[in-house]
Amino acid sequence: MTAKEALKLLKEGNKRYVKGDLKHPHTDPERRHEIADAQHPFAVILSCADSRVVPELLFDQGLGDLFVIRVAGNVAKDKVFGSIEYAVKYLNSKLIVVLGHENCGAVNASLGDADPGGHIGSIIEKIKPAVYMARRMKGDLLTNAIKVNAQIVGEELKETKPILSDAVKTAGVEVVSAYYKLSNGEVEFLS
Repeated sequence: MTAKEALKLLKEGNKRYVKGDLKHPHTDPERRHEIADAQHPFAVILSCADSRVVPELLFDQGLGDLFVIRVAGNVAKDKVFGSIEYAVKYLNSKLIVVLGHENCGAVNASLGDADPGGHIGSIIEKIKPAVYMARRMKGDLLTNAIKVNAQIVGEELKETKPILSDAVKTAGVEVVSAYYKLSNGEVEFLS
């Protein structure tokens, strides 16, 4: 499956989700048996760990369809890069979606200067460049920071050497950023 075909499936699934006309594909015992020995997810989704953001649901997909990595603020560091590289190199996934979402708590926490303590600070430090850029934009600061953060992470993924950057240049892998609206269920693709 090409990246464009994968993106079309995600968009169609999200339309069903928004309408409440879900198919819940690939959730039956036959599908479990079919994928027991191998997986071939058509897309990788890097989303926030927020409990309200469940990619399999909001894209109306089932078992084995998506390779999902969830981390607060949908930020990427070595372990996330490695997980995505694995999906691209060994599972042949052609589409990577970085999914930010409305009212993201991690991004909201990054708007201030307070030290949150613990390891939360490492997440906030990854988001801060998006906040700085969003401060120069018109519109809602939080919404802009969430969207810019997803785009920055998407660009980082495209440039991650050697596996992801090579796959984008030569193997038809595409990276897109998106923004999930909790209020209506719609996913807006940003790039």
